[in-house]
Amino acid sequence: MNSVLEVIEAGPLSTIQDRGRLGYQRFGISASGAMDTVAFRVANALVDNDDDAAAIEMTLAGVTLKISEGRCHLAYVGAPAAISVDGVAIEPCTSFIAEEGSTITIGAMRSGLRGYLAVEGGILSEPVLGSRATHTRSNIGGLDGGPLRAGQRIPVGSPADPVICRELDPKMLPSHLGAVRVVLGPQDDLFTPAGISTFLGSEYRLSTKVDRMGCQLEGDRIEHAGDFNIVSDGIVNGSIQVPGTGQPIVLLADRQTTGGYAKIATVIGPDLRKVAQARPGQPLRFEAVDAEAAERIARQQEWDIQAVFSAIRERADSALPIPPDRWWTIDLLGGVAKA
Repeated sequence: MNSVLEVIEAGPLSTIQDRGRLGYQRFGISASGAMDTVAFRVANALVDNDDDAAAIEMTLAGVTLKISEGRCHLAYVGAPAAISVDGVAIEPCTSFIAEEGSTITIGAMRSGLRGYLAVEGGILSEPVLGSRATHTRSNIGGLDGGPLRAGQRIPVGSPADPVICRELDPKMLPSHLGAVRVVLGPQDDLFTPAGISTFLGSEYRLSTKVDRMGCQLEGDRIEHAGDFNIVSDGIVNGSIQVPGTGQPIVLLADRQTTGGYAKIATVIGPDLRKVAQARPGQPLRFEAVDAEAAERIARQQEWDIQAVFSAIRERADSALPIPPDRWWTIDLLGGVAKA
C-alpha cells in the first residue's frame, strides 16, 4: 500500500521533479527536471531510490507536509535549511522515518537557492510523456501541472521493511561555488573580440529575474559584431543568450526549445548547479574551456558522485525522539501488562 503526503504549506516554487522529460524538444516540449542534479541524486540515494525517482524541489522557501496515510522514509539534500519532524530537528543529508500523522517542516533556505526532499519509493504522480517533472508554463507534470499548494495530496511509495536509514557527511557534496565554466558558441562569431573579452573578464550579478526557465544577469554590456538576432535554433540547458541589451541570459531546465538571440556560450553540465544554486544579487564569473576539457570535467564529476554514493553509510540508530505532545500515543505499559 502506498503512503500519502498532504501539503500543509508550500513556497511559490515548490514542484515535483525527476531527471526531466527527455526526447521531446523537437515537438516544442521543454525537458524540465531537477535544477541541481547532484543534490537531487544524492537525496534519492539516501532513501535507496533510483536516481531518477521523482522528488520535491523547493526554491528559496521550504514546505510543510503531513503524512496522512502510511509511513515514509525521507531525506533532504541541497541548500541549507532547518528540517524537523514534529518539532524534532533532523540533520542534513540524513534519511529519517516519519509515521502517519507526523508533520515534516523544511524552512527557508539559509544559503543557496534549491533543496530536494526525496521519499523512498518516489513520488507516484501520473507521468506525462514518460516523466513526472512539472513544467508550469505548459501546465504538465506534477500533480496538476503547477507548483504544490496547500491541500494537495501527494501519493508516494512506502518504505521497505525493515527501513534502513542512511547518512552522509555534507562535506562530501561537491561545491557549487567558483567560476562557471562554459564552452564558447555556437554563435560566438556574432560577437566582437571585445565582447568576448567582456563576457569572460567581467563579474555579473543575478538580477531578480530568476526562475526555472532561466536567469538574467546584470553587468558590463557585451558587444555584438552586428545584429543580435539569428534564425531561431535549438536551446539546450545552459545556453547563454545575449539580446540587444548586451546583458546575458542563462537558460535552464524549463527553457524554451528554440530561440532567436545569439548564444555566446553554453554552461557545461557539471557547472549548471552553480547557476541553479545562485541567489539574486550573487556574483558570477565565466571561464572558457574547450569541449574536450568539458568532457573530462563531466567524467570527473560522475566519478566524484559515485564516491559520494560510496560514502553513504547506514545509521546506527534510525529512531527519532518522541515529542512530549505525542507520548500519549505510545503504549508504555504494554510489556508490563502482558507480563
